[in-house]
Amino acid sequence: MTVQQDASYKAQVNMALEAAIYIGLALLLAIACLLILRPFIPLLVWGIIIAVATYPGFRKLQDVLGGHETLAAVVCTLILLAVLSVPTMLLAKGLVDGIQSVTAHLREGTAIIPPPPATIETWPVIGAPLKSVWGLANRDLTEAAKTFAPQIKSVLPGVLSASAGIGLVVLQLLLSILVAGVLLANAQVAHEVTCVFADRLFGERGREFQQLVGATIRSVTFGILGVALIQSVFAAVGFLVVGMPAVGLWAMIFTFAAVVQAGVLVLIPAVIYVFATASVTKAGIFLVWCIVVGLMDNILKPLLLGRGVSVPVAVVFLGAIGGFMAMGVIGLFVGAIVLSVGYKLSLAWLRGTSATNHSAVE
Repeated sequence: MTVQQDASYKAQVNMALEAAIYIGLALLLAIACLLILRPFIPLLVWGIIIAVATYPGFRKLQDVLGGHETLAAVVCTLILLAVLSVPTMLLAKGLVDGIQSVTAHLREGTAIIPPPPATIETWPVIGAPLKSVWGLANRDLTEAAKTFAPQIKSVLPGVLSASAGIGLVVLQLLLSILVAGVLLANAQVAHEVTCVFADRLFGERGREFQQLVGATIRSVTFGILGVALIQSVFAAVGFLVVGMPAVGLWAMIFTFAAVVQAGVLVLIPAVIYVFATASVTKAGIFLVWCIVVGLMDNILKPLLLGRGVSVPVAVVFLGAIGGFMAMGVIGLFVGAIVLSVGYKLSLAWLRGTSATNHSAVE
């Protein structure tokens, strides 16, 4: 090896070593930033999702207010806070009223659970065991609790965890709405930043993928959460009309079940309760109402899910449900976005490969 080759080799080694050091330092810095921001990442992600989902409405409100961006952001934030706070307060009121009612029954020594109807025993399969359990709970709730203590102990941790999770989600949403308000107040700057980031990440197709992400967020918001909320409103009206106890709690449980496409499972015990406690006519009307509520998503979801997204509805739907199962509520959006962007990237790669092969043949 000559002196010149040796010097060239050493220069290449030094350049590779410097590049490795720079990359390592950049990775350490990125990891440190993520660790510092880790407690705030859910809030930031939720804030971005809410801001993107409400941006079209924000723009219309801004036009109505004469182009005042900050004022429109404040009004939009107050509206979102009201939309979240009102159902939360109604649910809390329903829970407090339920606890007070149970306390009053215990103090007076009266039955908390009404007696089973006489016709319940004639129900096929579940009639006899349901009458036995219901009658025991009506006569002596304490004895019924002791009888089913193992089942209650196994279910109780999950119920407490879910209750704490609901409270945490509500708190996160309240703070995220404030973050979304800040982002909307600086919408122009945020748009420019996302444009630059998309261009750096995807090159000349950056704007296309930027629009895809925004459209996917809005599609999931209106196609899954929107449909779930519409169903919940109609279900709550039915619960209220037939006199279901703790309507707010039933509605909240149905909302979460509807988000994961399992709202019908909540309607089944509600229908059984109404058939057991109300007249046949009233229960029949409620059954028809529940069937309508359960079938709503079959009509609304194809209209709203995938609207404005240049990917198949099935891709958005599978991404949303798979993301929810993997990451919880926030996975509804992250899963749909990741799967949609991955689908578009795969198509772009396949089309590029096809075009290259076609040119080679020619």
